[in-house]
Amino acid sequence: MRETPISNIERNFITQAVKQNLRLDGRKNDEFRKVTINFGADWGSALVSLGETKVLAQVSCELGVPKSTRPNEGIIYINVELGQMAAPHFESGRNSELNVQISRTLERTFKDSSCVDLESLCVTSEERVWLLRIDLNVLNHEGNLIDCCSIAALSALLHFKRPDVSIIDNDVHIHTAAEKEPIPMVLHHYPVCVSYCLFDDGRLAVADPSALEERTADSALVFGLNSFRELCCLNLGGTTLTSSTLLLQCATRAARRAKFVVDYVKETLELDKNAREDNKNTGFTECVRLNQITALAENRLSLRLRNFKMQETSELKEDNEMETSENEDESEEEDSDAHKNGDQ
Repeated sequence: MRETPISNIERNFITQAVKQNLRLDGRKNDEFRKVTINFGADWGSALVSLGETKVLAQVSCELGVPKSTRPNEGIIYINVELGQMAAPHFESGRNSELNVQISRTLERTFKDSSCVDLESLCVTSEERVWLLRIDLNVLNHEGNLIDCCSIAALSALLHFKRPDVSIIDNDVHIHTAAEKEPIPMVLHHYPVCVSYCLFDDGRLAVADPSALEERTADSALVFGLNSFRELCCLNLGGTTLTSSTLLLQCATRAARRAKFVVDYVKETLELDKNAREDNKNTGFTECVRLNQITALAENRLSLRLRNFKMQETSELKEDNEMETSENEDESEEEDSDAHKNGDQ
């Protein structure tokens, strides 16, 4: 299914609204959407919502052979899945241009910046290392997939814990969580992506663009930054360029946004840790929206009845009368038997 083209009226309306510092969802040009992070019951699973854009991330690991050029380092794979659940025009199992763009940007942000300590993933040099895999499944596409995927990948990496291993007679034994406590990941810094769209021949920048704004914009600008205001990745694509002044302004705002997102991820991780220590329910149950037709669930109502009397029907009365009469007959027979035994 092909993507529905945008009409000239829609394109002109969005462009004129951006020039007046207005947007379709009520935000200003420099405002971002709300970020929500939920962790699953398993280690390394995270569901991130950026407005209505939703991405599910899952980190897994297995033992494998290292690269010959880096025998003491583990390997990280990043896989992005764009299916028809996210948008009708996506084709599952096919690498589209958007899929390749997101994967390359995430690899430059996480792998090329060396945020993960790959040497800590080594078990035995030149023989066994941990192969780390980050699977990102887009559940709903409402714009700015790169930012949402980067936050989901970072959250899942920080939440993930790999099993501990022991080497016995040159054999690698993987311990379960009951035998030994799993080991958390070691990250040198926490990078995330912050995206902008450029309008009016590169003179206006819109933060956290929606899907319609991405299709209308002239160019896209993506920053990969960590909480230390260090630039890990920079990507500028489209049909127009921008000035150095606007570029520096966007970089400054993106650095503040990156620090805010990283602090929020740490705060959410701490809440999940406290919930697990208190043996509370953890998982994606909080993501279910109640009191909606699509949720098929509602809030539980606690009722208390006052001055309530049961009104018996005629059939119930007859049954009760029969039971009482039978009980009276049985009691009379028992009394008569007792008198006879006493006379004897």
